[in-house]
Amino acid sequence: MGLLVDGEWRDGWYDTAKTGGRFVRTESTFRRWVRADPAAPFPAAAGRYHLYVSLACPWAHRVLLVRKLKRLEGIIGLSVVSPLWGAQGWTFAGAPTGADALLGIEHLHELYTRADPAFTGRVTVPALWDRERETIVNNESADLIRMLDREFDAFTDVRLDLYPEALRAEIDAINERVYAAINNGVYAAGFATTQAAYEEAYDRLFAALDAIEARLGERRYLCGARITEADWRLFTTLIRFDSVYYLHFKCNARRLVDYPNLWGYTRELYQRPGVAATVDLEQCKRHYYGSHASLNPKGLIPKGPVLDLSGAHGRERLPAASA
Repeated sequence: MGLLVDGEWRDGWYDTAKTGGRFVRTESTFRRWVRADPAAPFPAAAGRYHLYVSLACPWAHRVLLVRKLKRLEGIIGLSVVSPLWGAQGWTFAGAPTGADALLGIEHLHELYTRADPAFTGRVTVPALWDRERETIVNNESADLIRMLDREFDAFTDVRLDLYPEALRAEIDAINERVYAAINNGVYAAGFATTQAAYEEAYDRLFAALDAIEARLGERRYLCGARITEADWRLFTTLIRFDSVYYLHFKCNARRLVDYPNLWGYTRELYQRPGVAATVDLEQCKRHYYGSHASLNPKGLIPKGPVLDLSGAHGRERLPAASA
């Protein structure tokens, strides 16, 4: 995984010795906001911002999804790192140019040191780069999906409103539970280094999935009849579950396909216009199975599973708001 310390790259995995074997994710560092206001320090503008993502990463996938759903592809540029981590972390090795087409960098940590030559911390995706001020604006996916949803409306006809005011309290509560137990929960299980820490994360994960399975038996989406950001935040973990987390992270109590409501829900979201184009499960498998040598020393990548994501989802029985 590696990290920067005072601007110098160091290759190193997560240290769980001080946390009882528990994986603890570090907080995102860059938390500035793009605003629709032209007078803002980072005003929304066409062609000014550039998004760095991995197609394998569920956090980056959230932002890629909203960029697609909002039809902002021509407004916000995009660079995609290689699915494989190396000794230098996220890299552009394997791309046709061998370097990022925008800045000519070979490794993502170079983006971080351009923003802050003395940066200390993990180098993560997604990251939103400001071409004018030559800095990273924000590298927190939860912030970025709200920016893309609301602050760039002047440049697109699409109105999603994934965080409607009337549902914000409910969305926030769901996001908090889903993040802790599911989004980050699969990593807490997969990266645990003691049996107790692993079982703690495992039990919390499946208790949460069981609860959401029951919830989705009564409502079309997490907050009722309309899709919100809570659904897309959950979706990017669910779509990877059977291909990666079930086996690679030992989250093997049940597969996603064993949950009728969750599986139908995932297929329905996958079948929404534009969503499938953002999903690349082969890159996901290449990243996880090929990059985590401590979990998969030989780097062998499973051929399966075979998932029918285009089949009937059966969610029509529950009411949905009109688009």
